[in-house]
Amino acid sequence: MAKRKNEDAADKGFQIPIEDANDEAAETAEEAIDEEPQADEAEAKDAEAAEDDEATEAAEEGDPDIVAEAEAVVEEAAAADALEKAQAEAKEWQDRYLRLHAEWDTYRRRMGEQREEEKARATEKLMENLLPVLDDFERTVAYADENGEEGLIDGVKAVQTKLVDALKKGGLEIIDPAGEAYDALEAQAVQMVPDTEAFEETVKDVFQKGYKMGRKVLRAAMVTVTTGGPQRPKEEESEEE
Repeated sequence: MAKRKNEDAADKGFQIPIEDANDEAAETAEEAIDEEPQADEAEAKDAEAAEDDEATEAAEEGDPDIVAEAEAVVEEAAAADALEKAQAEAKEWQDRYLRLHAEWDTYRRRMGEQREEEKARATEKLMENLLPVLDDFERTVAYADENGEEGLIDGVKAVQTKLVDALKKGGLEIIDPAGEAYDALEAQAVQMVPDTEAFEETVKDVFQKGYKMGRKVLRAAMVTVTTGGPQRPKEEESEEE
């Protein structure tokens, strides 16, 4: 019966393209499948563009939240940059401090060694100046042994003079303030002596001489000081000072 229907359709001029219909349906399905992700991607792009447009419009309109967030980001970036610069500067100053500290230690050590060398040279020079004095002492003692004590005093005085000259060359100064105004920085009063003719607080006698080098007093002189006399004129005191 089906065969008859087909024949009838053929006789009437109609054809049923079964294969073409199937192919067309498959192509339509494929196109629908291909167009579906493209549509989704287009929709995503449109949504993203809409969000960007909204953000742009909000920024242009001055949305407080977005402006505050942008300012916070800028401030955070600036703070990070400032912190990095501060850390680099601190590191640089630390390196400078360490170098200066090392240089100072080296300089101090060298100066200490130099002072020790200068002291040694000064002592050597003093010893060299005292060697002739020792020779004179030996000659004086030998002369006294051979010829008796006659002439011994003159020899001792000569040696004493030579010794004092050697010490003076080394920078030693003798403090012998007899007849001068009393100076408590260089002399020590061991006795007060009444004297109405001398000015008040004048050195009368020197029991023991003092010595100094430069401004440093190695040993103060032991003296007696007058009392009961007239006051010393201020002009004379200022000249002595």
